[in-house]
Amino acid sequence: MITVQNVSLRYGKRVLFDEVNIKFVPGNCYGIIGANGAGKSTFLKILSGEIEPQTGLVSMNPGERMTFLKQDQFEFDAYTAMDTVILGHERLYKIMKEREAIYEKEDFTDADGEKAADLEAEFADLNGWEAETEAAQLLSGLGIGEDMHGTLMGDLNTNIKVRVLLAQALFGNPDVLLLDEPTNNLDVEMVLWLENFLADFKNTVIVVSHDRHFLDEVCTHIVDIDFSKVQMFSGNYSFWYESSQLAMKQRQDQNKKSEEKRKELEDFIRRFSANASKSKQATSRQKLLEKLTIDDIKPSSRKYPYIAFKSEREVGDQILTVDGLSKTTEDGLKLFNNMSFSVNKGDKIAFVSRNTLAISAFFDILNGEQKADKGTFNWGVTITKSYFTKDPTSFFDVDLNLVDWLRQYSEEKDESFIRGFLGRMLFSGEESLKKAKVLSGGEKVRCMLSRTMLSGSNALIMDDPTNHLDLESITALNNGLIDFSGCLLFYSHDHQFVHTIANRIIEIGPKGILDKLMSYDDFLKDETVKAQRNALY
Repeated sequence: MITVQNVSLRYGKRVLFDEVNIKFVPGNCYGIIGANGAGKSTFLKILSGEIEPQTGLVSMNPGERMTFLKQDQFEFDAYTAMDTVILGHERLYKIMKEREAIYEKEDFTDADGEKAADLEAEFADLNGWEAETEAAQLLSGLGIGEDMHGTLMGDLNTNIKVRVLLAQALFGNPDVLLLDEPTNNLDVEMVLWLENFLADFKNTVIVVSHDRHFLDEVCTHIVDIDFSKVQMFSGNYSFWYESSQLAMKQRQDQNKKSEEKRKELEDFIRRFSANASKSKQATSRQKLLEKLTIDDIKPSSRKYPYIAFKSEREVGDQILTVDGLSKTTEDGLKLFNNMSFSVNKGDKIAFVSRNTLAISAFFDILNGEQKADKGTFNWGVTITKSYFTKDPTSFFDVDLNLVDWLRQYSEEKDESFIRGFLGRMLFSGEESLKKAKVLSGGEKVRCMLSRTMLSGSNALIMDDPTNHLDLESITALNNGLIDFSGCLLFYSHDHQFVHTIANRIIEIGPKGILDKLMSYDDFLKDETVKAQRNALY
């Protein structure tokens, strides 16, 4: 258990946390949410002891152990992957090395024998005999084969390093587990493995994530950081979001009687509780959500950007035909081969691949920014397309404020129109005069979405548009693309985003493509499809 008492933190005049009091108990998983810059990662660092609050304290029960998913990918470069995982339990690792040093002595003394006996007893108490087996299982579960378990971290690529560090945090059954964006650099199979691991985990989990599907699968509570306050709510992310929207709607509805509002709230709680009882968390951990009450439902002060894509022209019968496209990188890596398909009216196609470079290369080819090795593609005459690139940096290498930057892409040049448009994307007042060069990653994405909306295109190509966005912007974009009446080709690492938008899935591999007219969840679960997917690589 971890207890936060009267914790406050400020940077200059900015108050990040003010008199926070909250308790995290075993058996629950807590999802920390908040807008970008609200202090989610900072709060985790306060819990871990990495940052000292100006007032208050964080305490744990005596003898309990905490682990924290580290983001420093170079800290363990001199250690093997196996040793790095076991270092997640520092005391156990130290005992292991002391034992090894004693047993390697040539002049073994009686004192060494007594010391070894003491170490052996503590080693056994810490389940040391199972340490290497557990570490190996964690690494293998995260897709790191045995051939890499003895490899130095410094010799592993970034994606593998991140997984080793995740295994380190999970190792040794910690009493409190802190995870900051644990699904970063994990493919969908690895995320599923992590969801199952956390569902069976009996102790306290506190996680920061922008992945709504992940938060729904693992969380029993949501901890909301908003306006320097930290509030806890029972339920997963979807319950928090839907209930806060319902509460806001009810607050605005002055004509509805209080009894009608109460009945609406009770019906909502009943419906959610029935669904939650079937969730992975409730089943695997055998712990139902705490009894929900109307007091749990409160409006959020969050601001959601307005995102809506309106086509100036309806698409015709001929949209896009791809015939025999192939692409190999300069160093000889085949990205895709003999790729052929046609896009139909109403298609919202999610592209997936074990190598996302293949998707980006394909999108670049469709937009004329790369050339295929062979094959052709043809857009229909009625199609006006807009491309949302994964790396928009070059668009912002200009000495313009946001009003002038967006004016470049608008037929309507009037400043009040441009400012109004920026305001809907949460750039109000002085924010709209910020220089394009100094924007954060999330701000750049919101500007690029503004550019896309102004285009009036009826075909959108979007390469990971949820990257760098906070949960509010992801939700607004998600809803905007569900409502979009044109054609959509996209990639996203966000599970819920893909599942709720796509009606067709195309997986790209070096040996071909797999084209299925089905939902994303069905695509992932279908055993026949799994075998077909593996054949692509």
